[in-house]
Amino acid sequence: MTHTILDLLRSGRTPLYLAPQAGVSESPFRRLCRRFGADVVVSEFVSAAGILHGNRRTMDYLRFDEAERPIGVQIFGADPGQMAEAAAFVQETFGPDFIDINFGCPVKKVVKRNGGSGCLRDLGLVRQIVRAVADATPLTTTAKIRSGYDQATRDPVAIGLACQEAGAEVICLHPRTRTDMYSGHARWDEIRALKEAVDVPVIGNGDVRSGDDARRMRDETGCDGIMIARGTHGDPWLFSQARAALDGLPIPPDPTVEERFRICLEHARNAIAFEENAEKAVIEFRKHLGWYTKGLPSGRELRQELFQVKTMAEMEAYLQGYLDRYLAGTVAGAEEVPELVAGA
Repeated sequence: MTHTILDLLRSGRTPLYLAPQAGVSESPFRRLCRRFGADVVVSEFVSAAGILHGNRRTMDYLRFDEAERPIGVQIFGADPGQMAEAAAFVQETFGPDFIDINFGCPVKKVVKRNGGSGCLRDLGLVRQIVRAVADATPLTTTAKIRSGYDQATRDPVAIGLACQEAGAEVICLHPRTRTDMYSGHARWDEIRALKEAVDVPVIGNGDVRSGDDARRMRDETGCDGIMIARGTHGDPWLFSQARAALDGLPIPPDPTVEERFRICLEHARNAIAFEENAEKAVIEFRKHLGWYTKGLPSGRELRQELFQVKTMAEMEAYLQGYLDRYLAGTVAGAEEVPELVAGA
């Protein structure tokens, strides 16, 4: 089990990863992305302190289905001892395929506790955390980094080398700084520079929104794997498009409106089944409804309805009503996007 990820990354096939994303990379979405061609998935990021306190919500983040393998659990924190204990607990209790350390999250409430990309201000701390986690578990230890905390500390090669020296066996780079958040463009040349500097496999992450983007990232950077984050929102089929592009095959078209809604409802049903409270699950799923309906003609009006739903029945009714109007040609603006017509 320990070498599954390393073998995959050294196979020459360029595995596709679903990125760890808070509130998005839940088990139902991970399974959906696996079906569309994600080779590896990673949990939502989980607080080491929350794990050690036995927080119930934290424990829920750690649940996964055997069908999701290979899967990594991503942990974050700024205390090497806590991170080591948390990694050992996760390995013994849940048995994922690898442990990933979050040095990338730019969110203020994480960074202010020195977690996520906050750690990048202190490479000594980065080394201590990686070493502690690597020593605490027999699982492969991986690290997800940004290019630096800010422009003044921007040095992805130095950060990557620090991780490698401390025991990280895989490094994923999102080439923006913490202060960049998600603005501007990911500097893919930094992925190439990191790949040339370290001996461990490097995964590229950032601005992959199409199959062509995935192929360009591989060709321009030489990365061993590709991680996709925001590009998957409402678009799990991006993995099948990326795989086709990487393999030199024709890229499948985007699904029709009918297919898109079918995938969306499958995702919603699985999300409700996974959560104890059905209404809570529906409310939390509204963000996915926004993503699945992006780009649709008169989509704004549809989203205003969907953002009020509290039951699966309401969700189905609004989507079916829109689809009926769409197929009847009565949705304003539909004539401008003929490629979305069912069966086109």
